[in-house]
Amino acid sequence: LLGHSDSVRCVAVSPDGRQLCSASSDSTIRRWDAESGAPIGKPMTGHSDWVQCGAYCPDSMRIVSGADDCTVRLWDASTGESLGVPLYGHIEWVWCVAFSPDGACIASGSDDATIRLWDSATGAHLATLEGDSGSVESLCFSPDRIHLVSGSLDNTVQIWNLETRKLERTLRGHSDMVRAVAISPSGRYIAAGSDDETIRIWDAQTGEAVGAPLRGHTGYVYSVAFSPDGRSLVVISGSNDCSIRIWDAITGAIVVEPLLGHSRTVTCVAISPDGRHFCSASLDRTIRRWDTESGASIGKPMSGHRDIVNTIAYSPGATRIVSGANDRTVRLWDVSTGEALGAPLEGHMGIVSSVAFSPDGACIASGSWDNTIRLWDSATGAHLETLKGHSVRVSSVCFSPDRIHLVSGSHDKTVRIWNVQARQLVRTLRGHSYDVNSVIVSPSGRYIASGSCDNTIRIWDAQTDNEVGAPLTGHTNYIQSVAFSPDGRSIVSGSMDGTLRVWDLFE
Repeated sequence: LLGHSDSVRCVAVSPDGRQLCSASSDSTIRRWDAESGAPIGKPMTGHSDWVQCGAYCPDSMRIVSGADDCTVRLWDASTGESLGVPLYGHIEWVWCVAFSPDGACIASGSDDATIRLWDSATGAHLATLEGDSGSVESLCFSPDRIHLVSGSLDNTVQIWNLETRKLERTLRGHSDMVRAVAISPSGRYIAAGSDDETIRIWDAQTGEAVGAPLRGHTGYVYSVAFSPDGRSLVVISGSNDCSIRIWDAITGAIVVEPLLGHSRTVTCVAISPDGRHFCSASLDRTIRRWDTESGASIGKPMSGHRDIVNTIAYSPGATRIVSGANDRTVRLWDVSTGEALGAPLEGHMGIVSSVAFSPDGACIASGSWDNTIRLWDSATGAHLETLKGHSVRVSSVCFSPDRIHLVSGSHDKTVRIWNVQARQLVRTLRGHSYDVNSVIVSPSGRYIASGSCDNTIRIWDAQTDNEVGAPLTGHTNYIQSVAFSPDGRSIVSGSMDGTLRVWDLFE
């Protein structure tokens, strides 16, 4: 979603799920359609400095924002118009804002170490809560609206009684600033995430810690949220550990462990057609199998390649795996035992970059940096044919659903269509201005999608060779992978710009 001219500081989703808003260092707030991603109206302007935070009211009709201009502002979520005058009172940056569950009250936390309460209808200042000795970083109302919880730079979590407008208790335990707080749907538990890399759970009624701190993150914990049933605590870290972890809030147990086993970087993963398991390939030269539901490792690592494993694919029946590696070989494996099936398939003179099974499982195609594609009999391992035509390395291969054609992408900037039965080049599709990294054929066989280092995706009619519409633009770096949805109506793309994008082909 493009539009802001500076960094995005905060994103909030409306309770009805229909729109979201983003706050930015460009001093604006923007609204977006949650389904289509389209911008809604013009940017909401009025703040004179970075907008740090935004939140929707419970009925999704209004948005509240806080900024470095020390003000809080209210906005009409449907029109984008400012509601009333700015709410003045804070003397430092406003870091966090929240609506009460009934929408009647707004709380704002500031770098001035105070929390201010406001009447959301009139904008009147109701109270100033003082007690934190550091910047207030996070706020959350209890479901019954009686309490407000705050997290602070002073390493504490504080519980405020909104009826008496006094501090009720201070929760200590973190050894660094508290960036995020959340209250369970029942109001019973409080969770806090901190720069000390832990999450702590407290009983909101007694102030007692519930179990030991939740440890596992290796960076600051920026966000915490309870699941709707209150049993799962989802912790999202915006730190250098780049992970999302799921915890059971009652027991403190990690619901899903990180999948550990490879000793070096994972290069690719493939999911079995039946969805029951998946496999991963690595720089450590091995392939590992995993249970999809439990995440448990299956059997021993599949070893045999003498160099980095680049590519893996399942057979249609999910009984075999094919792999290609920097050792220039293709290997077949038994999924149930993990044993190699036969000898390595040798013949390529360069790195094997892509492998694919034909839809009937009888044939394997492998693409290589030697500029060729090789076809193999998957039962015997016999070499069937070498397809020559690309002038630079082959990066991607994919069979058509009817098995008649094979599509390849190359760093020669072309997509090529081959007749597998005749074992000949049928046509060459030109249009990309840089390397083609990924190709895929739609489930119907009608369309081909290609992703390139020119940062675009192109759609081709497989029958006529014509491009379908204009190139899909939006990524800001090389496109590494493309895939069709099962119904063929959407494409997902992955890029070195760090994003995944979903494209509707028939809007």
